[in-house]
Amino acid sequence: MPTLRIPTPLRPYTSGQSEVAVQGSNVSQVMNDLIARYPDLKPHLYNGEGSLRPFVNLFLGEDNIKDLQGIETPLEVEDRLLLIPSVAGGS
Repeated sequence: MPTLRIPTPLRPYTSGQSEVAVQGSNVSQVMNDLIARYPDLKPHLYNGEGSLRPFVNLFLGEDNIKDLQGIETPLEVEDRLLLIPSVAGGS
């Protein structure tokens, strides 16, 4: 079962878990499983149209899924996704 690494700011929505085992054969299915189990995460990850927010980045290894096949990127049982929200700021 793939795992999804949860960043610290979002862990209150996953009962404090830093990694969640998720079901699915691609990124879309895994994210749907995550939201089904932790619905309070949805507004932090998805916009009103049901698409991932632009600042939400998912990495499979060192590759951003946006550089692969997006949410249709296939996953293997042992894969580990990293959820990394972009941080804006600067001067």
